[in-house]
Formats: sequence, structure tokens, C-alpha cells
Amino acid sequence: MSAVDSHHHHNHHNNHHSNGNGTVYDSNGNDEIKQEIKEEPMLSDDDVTFGEMMKKKEKKSKKNKRKAPESGEEEEESEDDYKPEKRKSSKNGKKKAGGSEDEEESEDDYKPEKKKSKKNNKKKGKASSEEDDDDDYSEEDVKPPKGIQEDTTTSTASDDTSMTEEEKKKERKRLKKEKKRLEKENRKVKEEEAGDAYSDEIKKEMMEEENSEDSDDDEGEKKKKKKKKKAKAEKNKPSTSTPAKNNKKEPSKKKVKEEQEEIWEWWKEEKKPDGVKWNTLQHCGPLFAPAYIPLPDHVHFKYNGHRMKLSPAAEECATFYAGVVNHEYSSQVQFNTNFMKDWRKLMTSGEREKITDLAKCDFTHIVEYQNEQREIRKAMTKEEKAKIKEEKAQEVVDYGIAIIDGHKEKIANFRIEPPGVFRGRGGHPKMGFIKKRIVPEDVIVNCGKDSVIPKPPLGHKWKEVRHDNTVSWLCSWTESVLGQNKYIMLNASSKIKGSKDYEKYETARRLKKKIGGIRERYIADWKSKEMRIRQRATALYFIDKLALRAGNEKDVDESADTVGCCSLRYEHIKLFESAKLQETDKKEKEFVVEFDFLGKDSIRYFNRVAVEKRVFKNLKLFMENKKAGDDLFDRLDTATLNEHLRSLMDGLTVKVFRTYNASITLQEQLIKLTNPDDNVAAKILSYNRANRQVAILCNHQRAVSKGFDESMAKLEQKVMSLKRKSFFRLIFQIKDKKAEVKEAEAALKSARGAEKEKAQKKYDQKKEQLKKLKIQRTDKDENKQIALGTSKLNYIDPRITVAWCKKFEVPLERVFTKTHREKFRWAIDMTMTTDEEFVF
Repeated sequence: MSAVDSHHHHNHHNNHHSNGNGTVYDSNGNDEIKQEIKEEPMLSDDDVTFGEMMKKKEKKSKKNKRKAPESGEEEEESEDDYKPEKRKSSKNGKKKAGGSEDEEESEDDYKPEKKKSKKNNKKKGKASSEEDDDDDYSEEDVKPPKGIQEDTTTSTASDDTSMTEEEKKKERKRLKKEKKRLEKENRKVKEEEAGDAYSDEIKKEMMEEENSEDSDDDEGEKKKKKKKKKAKAEKNKPSTSTPAKNNKKEPSKKKVKEEQEEIWEWWKEEKKPDGVKWNTLQHCGPLFAPAYIPLPDHVHFKYNGHRMKLSPAAEECATFYAGVVNHEYSSQVQFNTNFMKDWRKLMTSGEREKITDLAKCDFTHIVEYQNEQREIRKAMTKEEKAKIKEEKAQEVVDYGIAIIDGHKEKIANFRIEPPGVFRGRGGHPKMGFIKKRIVPEDVIVNCGKDSVIPKPPLGHKWKEVRHDNTVSWLCSWTESVLGQNKYIMLNASSKIKGSKDYEKYETARRLKKKIGGIRERYIADWKSKEMRIRQRATALYFIDKLALRAGNEKDVDESADTVGCCSLRYEHIKLFESAKLQETDKKEKEFVVEFDFLGKDSIRYFNRVAVEKRVFKNLKLFMENKKAGDDLFDRLDTATLNEHLRSLMDGLTVKVFRTYNASITLQEQLIKLTNPDDNVAAKILSYNRANRQVAILCNHQRAVSKGFDESMAKLEQKVMSLKRKSFFRLIFQIKDKKAEVKEAEAALKSARGAEKEKAQKKYDQKKEQLKKLKIQRTDKDENKQIALGTSKLNYIDPRITVAWCKKFEVPLERVFTKTHREKFRWAIDMTMTTDEEFVF
């Protein structure tokens, strides 16, 4: 293990957390609360062991069972057992007159009331703390839900007048099932609480009880079972000093965690001075990738048919290439050339002399070993997986939290990417180069002046430590392939990210008020005598109308050939005096421009659009005396365009146009498409259709690469197969639901009297379900090639969505995922806590 790897120590915390009242919460997220039995005074004689105490309880319960007092003691015993005896109660019912039969049956079905049992205790002169605790246990841990209790008590008063014998039986059966369910849940909880010493005994008891529920037990077996129940109740009972009211179930640990999680309402605080991101910042630095573990001796690398032992650095690179041997990358000349070039730099001089041709390298054994390790990981036991999960969770605790201005904030990417081979997208010219391992000497750490500086791994030191509160990153380094700066940043739900989003959308809202004047300005500039201004005005028209990205300048030899508006070239557009915008169009439009280029992430942008006559003439002028490879806007770049925009409005950039157009499009489409009388499913379909228009405007397509080799074609086929399965499953569901609707309709036609109302209700229900399934099918079908998530997360003002949900009573969870809700807490709070309707 290297020095860097030694940085991976974790702080171990106790498995339980106290709430200050002697109650302990299980850190594993269990729903129930553990009681610390050892600390509670169970009985008055402190020296008695727990086992002896249990024996005494059993003897007492035997004596109580032998007695048969007339004062309701027998009744209490059957109630504690919580098992109604149908035959016995029906016999007694024949002897009694009027409502006595019904009352007795309902009492057998239901558990004892607390007051009754206390009264009986007084008569016996045994109002001990033990029996009080029994009452507490049965009242709080075994009682049915409130609704069931109310139903039962009502039935005891009115059974004889309003319920038939058959209805009574159904009610008893229902209560019995409910009681069994509750008891089963409590048994599970008690087993967890009881500890290892009693777990086997409880499991055995649970199996016996479950078996006995399916058969008629005799009286002796019931008494024996009741005795076990009482013993279990004693074992798990709360302290005698704790009042009954404090023994109610606490909320689950998960809920407590959510309630206790700090929500920093930064949007209600005063804004910091311009440029200041934070006042205090503390964190633990990055988590470095684990050290390379050399291959076992039986795994061999071969060159030209001969085994060869590589140095650790060269061997690690060999494992990188082995990982892509069966991938399309290994067949690409550019990838192989770049890999060999970088690999040779990490070889020893002796290895460089021998290994000169990648085609002679045999990675077969390494590939087989990697496959074996992959299968081993897949076959891991639950315990092994749980252990890894715990370690990952501990890493989040140690490295995944920063304290900014006294508040805890999540860190988005605290793990530094391990070394590997750069793959790139869309035929990137640097594919195949090796991404070097990042060590502390490469990393700049940024933290508060008064905070504790994060400690580097043993034997290492940071490249630099800064205290710059004008930036939001925590750590920075330069990656080796593209030479780009990489950063560790706070989570999207953090104050810094949230306030940046808020400012972005507020700037877009300000643009709404000035967009008319800006458009008038660039339209006038189309006729400018100065070519630079004319090109700027034409580019701005496309950015405004088509929501094109600006397109940063770059060297084509250094990165993939992706472009934006300012970097368009001669070959990226075609001009037509008249043409159809879509193949399905019947009529042609005048002055059509066809765009065809690779945008961000190498996603193809293909669009035909009709433009103003003056714009068309300008493009013709710009293309004169140019050929493929020449810039269309040769006198324009992103920096000068943004500088011009800032002169028109403070804070205005090309990105703000994209945000403005996305947000205003959604708002206009929602007004147009939403029907207040629709159900929730139909309203969500309307929302997705409105969002789809935004995604089309921003060209948020699902990425599909141009060329597929055989393996990629298979992968695509598998993905499409899964999509088809999902879609056809929906089709079959619709088919089945149609049959159910027809069946319900037939039943409605033949129904008479009171049955007609039930049949009508069922028919309406089935019809509504069918309607929802059809809406889902339509939504899936319309969303084949458009990605809705990007615009929702990055370009649309979230307050538009929240206001729409609020106005049309659509649950926010149906539109915003948990990630959205965390990221846009500020927007949800701002919109939900005001009576005014938000308008972008």
C-alpha cells in the first residue's frame, strides 16, 4: 500500500446514537427504537438475574390461569391472548338474551381496555408495576391502528341492530387478520431488540405461532402460548419508572434524520458583497485513488509470444489497454498510436528497447484475469457487499462534507479520478492517451484562513494552499491529457450553487424586459457598413432565435470537432432560396438555411429554418470566396460578442439568451396546453409536452453515435429491446385493461338495485385506469429521441414548474425528482410561501 493509499483512514462512530432520554436509535436505519434493558430497573429485587425473573413470571402466570374468578378474570385472560373463540362465544350467546351475545363476541375479538385491567388488579390487590407494564406493552405495541379501534368499538354498541350474523363474522375475520399482521410486525421488532441470547428462542416461538394460526389449538396449547407471550412482554417491557405516555412509538430513525437534517435557508439571508462566495470554509481535502495492486504471478503479459515481467508503472498501463481489447477503441489507429506513445514514456529503458509494436503485445491473460475478478465481484455475498457499502458511506462522512459559513454542505465529487486511458467522444483526436495518477503534489487546496488545513497523505505535501473566498472550488489540479483544470466543488443543492442558479434566472428575467430593445438593435445592425458589426448581429439573431450555444475557440488538433454559433464553418450551413423545412411538409418556405454540425458532447445539430431575407443575404455575403474549413463569422469570437452584450445589459451573456428562451417557451407552452379539468396524469402529459418543446429548441437529443461496429450495434440492439419490452408491456396492460372495462360495462348493464351503484363505481374506476395507461403510452411514444432532464435541471427557471404544480394541484414529486427538489429548495420555498402567482 502506497503513501497515498494510507490517506484512506476513516473515523469510526458508535453504532447507536442517544436522544438524551435513555432511548437509543439504531444507526442501521431500523424503523423501531431500541431500549437499553440493562439500565432499566426491571423489578424491585435488584440482585435477581434476568433468567430467574422470567421463571418467577411464568409461575405467577400459571397460578393466575388456574384461578377462575367470577370478576372477569377469565375474560381478561382470553383478551390478553387476543384470539376470539367463535364456537365458545356462540354457545354462550344462545343462553343470553338481546345484545349480550354480540357484546361478548366483540370483546373476544378485541383486546382489553386499560381501565378494565386496572380495576381487576385492584380487586385482586395485585396492582404491581409488572402488570402495569404489561398493560403498557399491549396498549402501545399490540393495539390496532386508531381507525380500526374506532370501528370495533362502534360495532360493539350496535351489532345487534345494524349487523347481520354474516357481517359480524366478516368483521371478526378482518380484525383477526389485522391483529395477526400487527403482532407479526411487533414480533419482528422484538426479535431485533432481544439480542443474540434470545433470538433463537423467539424465532422458534414465531414459527410455532404461525403454524398454530392455521389450525384449531386446544385450550392447553393456547394457555402455553399465552405464557410465552407474557414472558416476551416482560423481557421487552419498558422501565417501571417511565410513564405510559412516554412509551409511544417514536418516529423511525430515517424520519428523525430527515427532520434533524439542517436546511440552510440562505435565500432569506442578506446577500454577500459582489465576488465574495464565503466567509469561512473547512473541509478534509480530496480522497485519492487507491494504489495499484500488481497482477498475481500466474497472470502473464506476453510480447512476440514470450512471457515478460513488466515494471509496476508499465504493467498498470497494460491493464488499462486490456480493459478495451474487446471494444471498438482497440481497432482504431488513432487510439492505438496515442496509447503506444504514452505507454512507452512510462516503461523502463529495457522495456522500451523490447516493446516497440503494439500488435505483438498479448494481453489475453490479463483480460481473462479481469473477467475473473469481475465475476468474483458479481458473486459477492450480501455481507461482503454490505461491508463495501459501509466503507463507501464512511468515506462520505469523512470526505463528503464541507463546513461553509458554519453550515454543513455536501461535496459533489470528493474522489479524484483514478488513472486510466482517455477514450473521448466522437472520434476525439487525443483518444488513447494515458490519464496519469494524480498525487497531492498536483493538488491546490482552497480553505478558510482560520480553518484547519486538510492533511495530505503521509510523506506528501500539497502543491499549494490558498484562502481565496472569491472562488467556489475546494481543490484544483490539471489533468494530463487535455491540460484542463479539474475542480472539487460543492453539491448542486449547496448555497453557492443555488445562489448562482438564482442569479442566472433573475438575469434571464431582466432580459425579458429588455429583449425588445436588444432585438431592434441587432436587426438595425444587419445593414451596418462594417462587416464585423453585421456578422455580430447575424450571429446574435441565430443565438436568440435558435438558442444556439456560443461556441468557444479551440485548436482542432487538440479536441473533438464540436462547434457553436461563433465557430461555424463554411461546410456547416447550406442556403436554399426555397425549400421544405420537413420532408412531410407540403409547401416550401423562402430563404431557408440548413444547419448540420456537431454540437456539445458531439451531438449532431441538424435543422432547417426559414430566416429573414436580410439575414439570408448576409450569409451569402459571408460565404463568398470561402471554402470548407473557413470560418463563417471570421471577424467574430465569443469574447467580443459577450463584451457587446454586457454593454447592452449588465450581466448579459450568450448563455442568458439560452436560459431566457428555454424558460419563456415553457411558460407559454404550459399556458397553451394545460387544461384545469384534466386529471393529474393528463396534466403531467401536458407538462412533458411543454418541456419537450424546450428540449427541441435547445437540441437536447438522446446521443446516438454515427458509426457502429458489431459490438456497439449489439449493445444498441439490447437497449432498444429493453425499451420495446417496456413499451409492449404497456401495450399489453392497455389490452388487458380494455377487457376489464368491457367486463365492468357488461356487469353494469345487468346490475339491478343496490348492486348497480357498485357496478357503476367499478366501471368508472376501470375506465380511469385505462385512460391513465393510454396517457403513459402517448408520453413514452412522444419522448423517443428527446431528453427532457437537461432543460429542466439547467435552463428552465424552476419557479415556473413549482407555480404550475401549485396552481393546478399537481404533486411536485410527479414532476421534480429528489435531486431537483434538493437543488431547487430556494425556488420551492419562494413560490410556495407566497400568495402571488409566479410569472417569469
